[in-house]
Amino acid sequence: MSTFLQLNTIFISIIIEALPFVLIGVFISGLIQMFVTEQMIAKVVPKNRVLGVLYGTVIGALFPACECGIIPIVHRLLKKGVPLHVAIPFMLTGPIINPIVLFSTFIAFGNSWQMVWYRGGLALFIAFVIGLILSFQYKDTQLLDEDEHDHHHEHAQTLWQKFMGTLNHAVEEFFSVGKYLIIGAFIAASMQIFVKTSVLMELGQTKATSSLVMMALAFILSLCSEADAFIAASFRGTFSTSALVAFLLIGPMVDIKNLLMMLQTFKKKFIAVLILYIIIFVFISSMLV
Repeated sequence: MSTFLQLNTIFISIIIEALPFVLIGVFISGLIQMFVTEQMIAKVVPKNRVLGVLYGTVIGALFPACECGIIPIVHRLLKKGVPLHVAIPFMLTGPIINPIVLFSTFIAFGNSWQMVWYRGGLALFIAFVIGLILSFQYKDTQLLDEDEHDHHHEHAQTLWQKFMGTLNHAVEEFFSVGKYLIIGAFIAASMQIFVKTSVLMELGQTKATSSLVMMALAFILSLCSEADAFIAASFRGTFSTSALVAFLLIGPMVDIKNLLMMLQTFKKKFIAVLILYIIIFVFISSMLV
């Protein structure tokens, strides 16, 4: 009975943490769908490959979205014509470099800027390198529904019609991604109950293995990026700075919740490649700390 209560408590807490940012994400997705045209996108996104990747890497600072809420936004941007090598760096850095997350990291680590610089700086580096690689590797969007096109701007609409269209789209998107949030939260809660942290700690005896253990823990816990710094800070006496940095980097980039959402959005082979890149570059970056 106590195990069930623990599972229920963790499951609900994960949902409550993620839900506001999923709502923000689907609403922004709706706004993009109804108010942003392909012509606007073409004017804003740089044509140059390197500048495009750099643009996608830093623009996430303006979006207060977590790793769940940002996927509907990325999906809609790709459907509107944003190149893959611009959208993916935005997806990777958005949940890390936005002001809310950086401020929570600052507070969690005792008003220290060190972890903020490590987390923000290395996230930008990782996203830029991955975006650059993807720009040479893929020419299409890698969306499951990439052959479908939007037709919402074929005729003039009043502001009220666009606003109602935004709400309708947000509701559809919410129910589309919401089921994956619930499934992911349940799996994450179950793994927190049945995979003991002490077992992971025994495995993390060296600098390399401790980083790998904390990366696995971040995936399992599936915390929102606005709250994960406080959990990471609680491990300061147990794991090295390198391991904590690895935890803070990989969690917002890929965890159980957003993996299920990505599986609904992108082709499976692309997801496997992307996660491999994330693991490699997060691990290498943590070793440099």
